[in-house]
Amino acid sequence: MLSITSQYLARYRRLDTGDGAPVLLPVTGAQRRFALVRAMDPAGRPDLVPMFFAFPRGTVDPVRLTAAANRLAALHPVLRSHLTVLRGTPALRPEEPRVPVTRLACGSGEDAAAVLRRALAGWAPQGAPLRLFLVQDGPQGAEDVLAVVLDHAACDGQSLARIVAELGAAYDEDAGAERPSASEVAAELAAYRDAVLLQLDAEERAGAPAAMAYWGERLRAVREQAAAPRPLSAGTTPSGAAAVRIPAPPAGVPFPELLGACRAAAAVLFGAGHVVPLGYPWGGRPPGAAPVLGCFLNTVVFPTATGDAPAPSATAEAWWDDLDHAATPFDAVVHAARAAGSGWTGRLDGMLTVDDARRHPPLRLGGVTGREIRIDGRAVRGPFAVSVTQGPELQLRMVWDRALLPDDTAESAFTALAGALRTPAPTVG
Repeated sequence: MLSITSQYLARYRRLDTGDGAPVLLPVTGAQRRFALVRAMDPAGRPDLVPMFFAFPRGTVDPVRLTAAANRLAALHPVLRSHLTVLRGTPALRPEEPRVPVTRLACGSGEDAAAVLRRALAGWAPQGAPLRLFLVQDGPQGAEDVLAVVLDHAACDGQSLARIVAELGAAYDEDAGAERPSASEVAAELAAYRDAVLLQLDAEERAGAPAAMAYWGERLRAVREQAAAPRPLSAGTTPSGAAAVRIPAPPAGVPFPELLGACRAAAAVLFGAGHVVPLGYPWGGRPPGAAPVLGCFLNTVVFPTATGDAPAPSATAEAWWDDLDHAATPFDAVVHAARAAGSGWTGRLDGMLTVDDARRHPPLRLGGVTGREIRIDGRAVRGPFAVSVTQGPELQLRMVWDRALLPDDTAESAFTALAGALRTPAPTVG
């Protein structure tokens, strides 16, 4: 039987006839996951990756910013392509770069955070995958808050530093500078297509019967545990958040220990005796692939048991075994689990992301460095998500969907998460 990737490639090639029809680009397994997530959402909402930067008022020139963003989108096909599904087959349709830079204004009693939360909640799925929002904030509008927002199907977390650097460099060019030439655009389009096809070739090999058997057995007991969403009272933001900074060992906290900490949180959130699907990004670029934006990390599923805590060595051993099969695309893993008898639909009850503090360069526009800020209370995908930033200290953060998890339960889960990493009592906000 053909693998999921083989079937996808066969369907994609039937779409890509080469007879003068509009160009369609293939998508990786990681991008197909976001197409699946969007399809399972009743409103068809995409996952969004926002970055927020505060600049002194008047230092951001919207005309230069628009020109810079469109130069960036002209050079990177994934930043000007729409994720579409034709005859059941996800693909990207490149279009002319039209990156909007939208000026927003605070209403009476509002701040920039409220305005930007509303803008992101109203994101129209059929539009540019890269969008920018600019709003004045603070006393007498003392700051310009800039939101750089991407559809997650266009990038992963590791791509953000590159996008920030290239946007700043393009901004420093003259606003009237020419966009990349037709030959440069064609070369980048070909490089993107070749990189994705190399990635799909690697995924095809990783979806071999032995890998499917491994994941079927590994995830047989997985079930989503989140309850049905409940209505929120008026004025309540859709998500809660908690964070703490703690001392970190020089080499950082090993990844299996972070998985164990997430298990402790899941036990509080969902109770004992379950096997909860926890996802995390992992992987690398296939050999010979160009460093294009949009060819990014797979999401690996870790079956998080909420019963008695296994020994750290057992968690580490299971994780190392998983990494031997980490390139198997997500939709193939879901298929393997269901074929083995799991009722799992592919939704994740938790997500863990890990970053390095050194990979957070600031956004500089015209020689002015923006201050990166957080805007909490935005809608999140799934019950809870944990982000860890490794550096001189460990920055531990958890967000949760208030329609699925009560604040007091989530706060207790965060305490368990931090406690599993031998932290002092965290503060919740």
